[in-house]
Parts: sequence; structure tokens; C-alpha cells
Amino acid sequence: MKTKTEFKNEIEKIKKYLELKGSEKNLLGMQRFGIRFNKAYGVNIPVLRKLAKDFRKNHEFALELWETKIHELMLLAIFIDDYRKVTKAQMNKWVKDFNSWDICDQCCSNLFEKTPYAYEKIFEWSKSKDEFVKRAAFTMIAVIAVHHKKTEDIELFDFFPLIEREAWDERNFVKKAVNWALRQLGKRSSLLFNEAVEVAKRIALQDSKSAKWIAKDALREFSIKEDIYLRKRSLLK
Repeated sequence: MKTKTEFKNEIEKIKKYLELKGSEKNLLGMQRFGIRFNKAYGVNIPVLRKLAKDFRKNHEFALELWETKIHELMLLAIFIDDYRKVTKAQMNKWVKDFNSWDICDQCCSNLFEKTPYAYEKIFEWSKSKDEFVKRAAFTMIAVIAVHHKKTEDIELFDFFPLIEREAWDERNFVKKAVNWALRQLGKRSSLLFNEAVEVAKRIALQDSKSAKWIAKDALREFSIKEDIYLRKRSLLK
């Protein structure tokens, strides 16, 4: 394993590379899409993913990259970290550093959801008062619904009460994640679809603008999915 000094030297090389690859235009684009950052170079994700291949899985280096708090280096840390070495303490520390939806979503979908602690953290973080910690919980639900193919559908039913309970939250990045989680569960299977529709109908009755938006958007998507299914079934007759 490299020393702290060697990691520091490597990070300086990466910074120089990112300075060459970044642009003011990209920085402005990031801001338009609501991406927040303290410091960033304006480098696109494909460039970072290509760079990540040079390091493969390197947990110790990922920890060092994260501590720079530079946007692209935090993303690089996510891409090269080894989920098998991620601890609960690291998850709790990193989630508190989330200050932008893209860092949150990339970390949850590329790293956290692969850990053995994902389900535990979903239930814990779903009650958080912090916008991005709470978003992380529902982002992981959405990602698990898509990625965890071997998980039995019945195991995902426990997520519905969380969605129904937190649909009131008006904060933009929370309500969109709650909506995303509900839609992805509903699209996973017919069993989950039927439950998601019923949950959406109950959410629609809540006295909250956020809840009504979540329900309306999800039910609209579910109705489209149902129409497609019925058309396909009629063609097979």
C-alpha cells in the first residue's frame, strides 16, 4: 500500500490532468442542472470513469480522494472504491458530506447499494432531517429495485411504508427521490406494481403538495405501463 505522501503526489497529478480536461462551459452546465460544489474543474463523467480504470479498486486511495472535497475527486473516489471494504462508519461519514444530488446518486448507485449495510441504512437514513441523507435512502431503494435481480419481491415490500410515510417532504431532492423509489418498485414486477398503485392512491389523499405530486406522477407512469401491458396481451389473443 502507498504512503500518505505517495497518495498526495498522485492526487496532485490527477488535479493537473483534470485542469486540462475541465472547462468553464461544463461548470456552468453543472450549475444549470442544480449540481452544487465548493470546488470543481468541470470534467464530464465519462472522462472520470475512464480515469478510474487506471486505479481499479483501491479503497485506501478512495478515502484520500474523498477528503479533498473536490467534486470530481469525490466522484473518482466513488468509482474506484471497493464496496467489500466499505464500513458502516465510512457510509455514515460520507453521507454527511453529500452536498449535491449527483454525488449522492452516484455514491448510492455505484457503491453503497452493493454493501451488506444498504437495507439497514435505508431505514435509518429515511428518517433523517438532512436533505441529501434522506435522499440517499430513497435513491438506494430505487437502485435496489433495478439492480438486485436475485432479491425476492416480497423482501422489497418493507420499503413501501417508508415511501408513504415520507411523501409529505416538500424538499425538491427528497420528493423526487421518493417518487423515483415508488416508480422503480412499481416497474419491477406485477406483484410490486399492484402494491405501488395502492400506495400511490393512499399518498394522493395526504394533505401535502409534495405527496399529491408524487402520487400523480407515479400513477401517470403506472397507467402508461398498464396500457402497454393490456395492448400486448390483446395482440397475443
